[in-house]
Amino acid sequence: MTVPTGFFARHTRLDRPPLVPEVALHLAEDVAALWQAMEHEAAAGGVGPGQASPFWAAAWVGGQGLARYVLDHPDLVAGRTVLDLGAGSGLVGIAAALAGATRVLASDVDPYALAVMRLNAEANGVDVLEPVGDVLDDDLDDVEVVLAGDVFYDLTMADRVRPWLFTAWVRGAVVLVGDPGRSQLPSGLVEVAGYDVADSGVDAARRTTVWRLP
Repeated sequence: MTVPTGFFARHTRLDRPPLVPEVALHLAEDVAALWQAMEHEAAAGGVGPGQASPFWAAAWVGGQGLARYVLDHPDLVAGRTVLDLGAGSGLVGIAAALAGATRVLASDVDPYALAVMRLNAEANGVDVLEPVGDVLDDDLDDVEVVLAGDVFYDLTMADRVRPWLFTAWVRGAVVLVGDPGRSQLPSGLVEVAGYDVADSGVDAARRTTVWRLP
């Protein structure tokens, strides 16, 4: 399934998330209009029908907090193989690459996300980011750092992610989670940083926390 590159040129613009101005992303000014455009594209045969919501078109605050932490602590990822889980736009993975990661796997199930993260990586001069699909049935023994930005947004996703993160931690990977207070966030995590992030469409800043499996 191929998403035409021109689709993003027509329906997004390069912007910089407020907490992570080092990174440029193709983001949507009007997500509702973008969703309509995606449905039209599917109906016209440009991409397959039944695509997910355009989560990749916004810089989620959980991901912004995690990306900020990685850029401020490059020793966590420098010289390592990193997984950006639920990558969306690729923000966290791009931050890891800018911080010195030698290889970044950016995982998402949405073909739009896989397409746009390639464009975002190019816009930031990043050449070590590899978009990949669903990895939650794989071991990925070579991954040394797992970065999960706002992946506990619903029960179904949380139930799949939680045991996978624990398994990665048991085999020795560093596991970091960025989260804005989702109810599905697992217990037993250690807080390492907190940020107030401006959120589009919301008057007050939202608090997002970076957690680490101990």
